[in-house]
Order: sequence, then C-alpha cells, then structure tokens
Amino acid sequence: MDWLNYHHLLYFWMVAREGSIARASPFLRLAPSTISTQIGMLERALGEKLFTRVGRRLVLTDAGRLAFGYADRIFGLGRELAAAVRGRPAAPATTLVVGVSDALPKLIAYRLLEPALRLTIPVRVVCREDRPERLLAELAVHAVDIVLANVPAGPTIKVRAFNHLLGESGMIFLATPRLAAVHGRRFPGSLDGAPVLLPRETTPVRPALERWFDDKGLRPRIVGEFDDSALLKVFGQSGAGVFPAPSAIEAEVRRQYGVRVIGRVDEVRERFYAITLERRLTHPAVAAIREAARETLFA
Repeated sequence: MDWLNYHHLLYFWMVAREGSIARASPFLRLAPSTISTQIGMLERALGEKLFTRVGRRLVLTDAGRLAFGYADRIFGLGRELAAAVRGRPAAPATTLVVGVSDALPKLIAYRLLEPALRLTIPVRVVCREDRPERLLAELAVHAVDIVLANVPAGPTIKVRAFNHLLGESGMIFLATPRLAAVHGRRFPGSLDGAPVLLPRETTPVRPALERWFDDKGLRPRIVGEFDDSALLKVFGQSGAGVFPAPSAIEAEVRRQYGVRVIGRVDEVRERFYAITLERRLTHPAVAAIREAARETLFA
C-alpha cells in the first residue's frame, strides 16, 4: 500500500497557496531549504513534478494543480474534524469544487454560483480558474465537480462529459457618462471610429462581435483587448473606451462600474454551460445552479 506523507503534502499546499516558499516559510516555521527538500520528497513519492520555475516564480504544473485541489479538500476536512471534536458540531459543509473558465465573465460566474450558497444545507464553494481544456482534464479525474464555461465541451476533448445549457444572453455596449454623451446617439452607427475595448480573439464572443461589426459596416477603433473580463470593465470604468457585456448582468455592471448602456445587440448571443460527468444533475448545489440560471438569470 502506498503511504502519503501528510506533512509533505501540507508544506506543498502552503507553498501553492502563498505563491512561494519564502512566503510559506513563516507560517510553517521552517527554513526555505527544509521546505524545498520536503516538497522534493513528495514529488518523488508521487512520481510527478508539482512546480515548475518561471523566472523567479513557482508555477503549479498540471499534476500540481490536481494535487492542490485534493490537498485543499483534505485540510478542509481536517478543520471540520477538529471543530467537531472540540464540541462545535456544526453540520459538515458539502464541498462543491467548481472549475471556472478564464473566459467566463466574473459577474456571470458569481450570479451562477450564488444560489448554491443559499441552500438550506451548508455548502463550501471552491473555485478554480483556468483554461477550459485544463479544467475538463481535472473533471475527468474528479478533481472538480463541475465546469462553468461559455463554450461546450467539444468532440475533440477526450472526456465523456455532458453539456448542460444554463442559458444565453444578448450583448450590450456600455460607456462612462462622458463617452455615452458622444457615442450614445444613433447607435450602432455611433460606434464607427469610436474607442472600443474588446475581449481577445481567443474568447468565444469576439468572432461574433467582429462579424456584427462587419455586417453593420462599422470600423471601431480598438484601443484595448483583454483576456480578463473584469479588467476590461475596469478600463471601461476609467473612460478608456466603450465596451460590451452580457445583457444578463446589465444591472450589476451599471451599478458596480458607474456606466451607462448606449445600445443593445440581440444578434450577438453568448451561451453558458455547466459541464459535468453526469447526464442527470444529482449534486444539490449543481441542481440549484441550473434551476436559478434558467428561471432567473437567463429567464
């Protein structure tokens, strides 16, 4: 039987959580050289490298991300055990490990997951953000319970997964009040030559926006392209340009970033999926996510 040294796993988990051996050292009360040696012993025991060095930074490998997910759950259960033994018998939380596609708008991710936190049973949500293909690989080995994405798992993915359509949304264009006063009239023609912030070409919605611009004969001036939708909105909030967002989160975007809607584009649709290994959703938190998405968010 293979035995796992949980001290070594703890050192690895702390380094992964803190981002470096130097930051983890004060918490563990161990010298960096000792921590490095112990993590090396864990890697040899598992037969995989858990970190790779990029410049001066330690970055988790695919095996490292998988190990971190398991370690996070192991030490979470340990905290629950300690609390129960000490006479604080709170009901153990049901853990939901969610893989969130890095292209999924953060506000959409929150709105999708928020119903899971309102269940009568306690739920602990663990979010892990990465590229969809990596998250699907973790789904295949049960390192995550569900993947939220704005693209379905395609036939080229070697995972027998099921795509559950949660809903779809049209797009809106927003801008600060100053920019809205200039580019809010005669939409969509007012976008011609306007400074625009867009998702990068690698995001699912960008090709649809490009086709819509071409169909309307528009040539906006692209002043910024972003992988991170939250960063795009921060630039939009500063007045750097007009920017698109799903209409499903219109109220939140307007309130949080102090911007105005200058036009709506129903022809461009963005779809959102829950991807699981189950044809039927049996996890109560996942079922709550699908129900709320269909009945409220994308109704």
